[in-house]
Amino acid sequence: MMKSAGSHRFLSTLLSLAALFCLAALRSILAQSTEPPEQLVRDVVWNEVHAEAADHSRWMYRDDYKSPEKDTVKLVIQTPDVNLSELVEDHGQPPTSQEHQADLSHTQQIVTDPALRARMRRNEAHDGQQADELMKMLPNAFDWTLVSREDGKVTLRYHPDPNFSPPSMSARVLSSMSGTLVVDEDQKRIISLTGRLMRSVEFGWGILGHLNAGGTFQIAREQIAPGEWQIVQMHVHISGHALFFKTIGDQEDELTSDYKPVPEDVDMRKAARMIHDGELARDLGVDVHFDN
Repeated sequence: MMKSAGSHRFLSTLLSLAALFCLAALRSILAQSTEPPEQLVRDVVWNEVHAEAADHSRWMYRDDYKSPEKDTVKLVIQTPDVNLSELVEDHGQPPTSQEHQADLSHTQQIVTDPALRARMRRNEAHDGQQADELMKMLPNAFDWTLVSREDGKVTLRYHPDPNFSPPSMSARVLSSMSGTLVVDEDQKRIISLTGRLMRSVEFGWGILGHLNAGGTFQIAREQIAPGEWQIVQMHVHISGHALFFKTIGDQEDELTSDYKPVPEDVDMRKAARMIHDGELARDLGVDVHFDN
């Protein structure tokens, strides 16, 4: 039975659409495959640095922190001046009433002592500057290879670039790492970054100290609001020795969660009152009680 002219036109249209779709898909694949991984990393770094500089949002959240000496849960509230926090758990137990009062006294000291606040801001600014400097190193300190593109994520693998000359001790540690970087393909923002110290790092030819090969770090981030990314997991396990055989390193695990925006009218003094009155804990849904 002969097909009608309408059927021929229908099949022809389907074939044309299929050809166009395949051509578009092929162009997309070629465009993705020809983008050097280093350029993607540069775009991501540019986005991260500029997003951080333009970010004036403030959040309250829960912070779980563990190290060899500490095992705490704190509630944190960011203010335009400094961040304030409330201790709600220490080594799995609520703080005593005396510890709670000492914590409140420390918060009040921050509020009333401008020199202490200035020191806190300097420390935060120093940490932020170091983070920016290390972030800007990523495109040049490593050789990058594309692992996969799927579900809106791009996974890259990195290894030390033997031609890179690190400008600082922290840069020497970072540039001795190998690991993976996962980025959000649309926003070009970091989702996760992992690394392993591939070789020991010596300071002063090993006389002043060294870090052992095999140390690891892991950072995971989530988008807590449109365009707002925060670190929700950080795991650092690096060890070594310094002068006179003193053990050095970093053994930290930190989780943050339950992010909520801080109202615009909350300044440092009001944030301190929120801690004192238990409002911060209620806003974050934390049942706070203190042992006698």
